[in-house]
Amino acid sequence: MLKGIPKILSPELLKVLCEMGHSDRLIIADGNFPAESMGKEHKVIRMDGHGTCEVLEAILQLFPLDTYVEHPVNLMQVMPGDPVETPIWESYGEIVKKADSRGESAIGHIERFAFYEEARGAYAIVATGESALYANVMLQKGVV
Repeated sequence: MLKGIPKILSPELLKVLCEMGHSDRLIIADGNFPAESMGKEHKVIRMDGHGTCEVLEAILQLFPLDTYVEHPVNLMQVMPGDPVETPIWESYGEIVKKADSRGESAIGHIERFAFYEEARGAYAIVATGESALYANVMLQKGVV
């Protein structure tokens, strides 16, 4: 055990967070995201028993967000015509506000298929058991 590290963060995930460099991207994926097929050439960390909010909050306690980009946090946009509500995005905004002085302005949105393309180039994907739709989060790492 170590002091000051959220217990939800496994040794495998801590190792990945440490390995990542400036501008590397990390995906926190909901339960519907095709993590294994997207991550075939990358690292996939399974956290099936956890939701995206608790994972995001724990990671942002250790993970610096990139200050050289406008939106170091990106969410997958809802497809036009898809009658989906995204109340989880409000929770993400509150979590990001605690971790970054830019608050909700640090959060952007990427069209669904563009998000998938970006995810293919991510350093790692954290696959959660989140059941909310459009609950995928892409983080871009900054410097300490």
